[in-house]
Amino acid sequence: MTALFDPLPPGGDCSSFPKSASAEGVVYRKASAFSGYVYIHTFGCQMNEYDSLRIRRLLEDRGYASTADMTEAHIIFLNTCSVRSKAEQKVHSFLGRLRRLKERRPEIKIVVGGCVAEHLGKAILARFDHVDLVLGTRGVGHLPRLLDELEASGSPLVCLPEEEAPVAASEPWTRQVCAPVTIMQGCDNFCTYCIVPYVRGRERSRPREEIVREIRWLARGGVREILLLGQNVNSYGRGLEERTTFSELLRRIAGECDVSRVRFTTSHPKDLDEELMRCFVEIPNLCKHLHLPLQAGGDAVLKRRGRGYTRREYLDRIRRLREICPEIGLSSDVMVGFPGETEEDHQATLEMLREVGFDGLFSFRYSDRPPAAASRYPDKTPEEAKARRLAELQRLQSEITLRKNEEQVGSASLLLVEGPSKASGGQLTGRTEQNRVVNFEGPRELRGRMALVEIARAYSHSLGGRFLHES
Repeated sequence: MTALFDPLPPGGDCSSFPKSASAEGVVYRKASAFSGYVYIHTFGCQMNEYDSLRIRRLLEDRGYASTADMTEAHIIFLNTCSVRSKAEQKVHSFLGRLRRLKERRPEIKIVVGGCVAEHLGKAILARFDHVDLVLGTRGVGHLPRLLDELEASGSPLVCLPEEEAPVAASEPWTRQVCAPVTIMQGCDNFCTYCIVPYVRGRERSRPREEIVREIRWLARGGVREILLLGQNVNSYGRGLEERTTFSELLRRIAGECDVSRVRFTTSHPKDLDEELMRCFVEIPNLCKHLHLPLQAGGDAVLKRRGRGYTRREYLDRIRRLREICPEIGLSSDVMVGFPGETEEDHQATLEMLREVGFDGLFSFRYSDRPPAAASRYPDKTPEEAKARRLAELQRLQSEITLRKNEEQVGSASLLLVEGPSKASGGQLTGRTEQNRVVNFEGPRELRGRMALVEIARAYSHSLGGRFLHES
């Protein structure tokens, strides 16, 4: 068989990658013997978690077993995130610590994948010469052949393919109750602070048949809840030969896949339409929860960030959504300290939190992410101002979340039981349709089943419940 990737000197790049000939993907050989241990460390978003599941499955097919002990691994795979500078710094720190392990065991293969790999490419090898493979965000399917090349040559590789190589496996990648499924990758919005279009590329949607087939396959393996992933799921379908929308995909999944619940993330406010809003009341197994990133509460900052909507337009969408589906749970993203952000802008964001009343919030400090446009903006917000604003924002949101959780006490909620609670010894954990975490005492065989639980206690980030009966 002709090698797809030639060994490269440090700093080399793969020059060409074939397009997949089939939506089913490429099937690699199933190893008949134990090949070694693989340690996978995932940084960042749920899309990276999904890719790590694919990586694990590919390596299992080649005879590797997963390990939680990095020191016994034969392959160490870092699936990285570069959406914020702090996330990238964590990767650099981790790689620095691996140098000594590589010196003791030079046979270990160290792979850097994900967004940092796509962003920095061969510069990773220049700084960390103990890395064996740098693999871009579209390179997961190429991994088996790359490992063969590394074994044959011993020379480090950098592969940043423009085309993906889908991989079909013979059984589901996960035995979890809840599983992610990527429906699209990339983003066409180019918000001025965001690096995603540069590391994940432009929007690319998967065909509906391929998505439905994967969900059916996961359901046969015991998965009961599906989380549909995309940088902007509202854009799903653009560029496909078939004419389709995200709402049509949701209806197709509901009608053809045997799963108890469906969730999705993330939506862009400017693309949230009434057709999607109505899905929350018309599709029985679609959870009544929407993650709708706000990012900032003032029009001036929203415009400089290139968000494509105003404060009023965001509020109008929330108002209409709650008219259609009063039970909807809402969460959001907010980033403080954007270049030129004033105290007045910051107060406008706090006021938006009070007005909307999000159930939960992911909040961060702004950091420059070249080549995103805002990295070149003047008027950087001082770090001490960012820290203060973030603390104020998080304090306010904690108060709002606790109040909304307290409103649930005394009510009964239907949960999908995910398994043992990590936070509470001996208890089970599950989520309401609105994505609220509930810990409760109940029989272990409830895992993967629906349970009716009375909410008895409210905390800042979770609820405590009393098991009533299986539903």
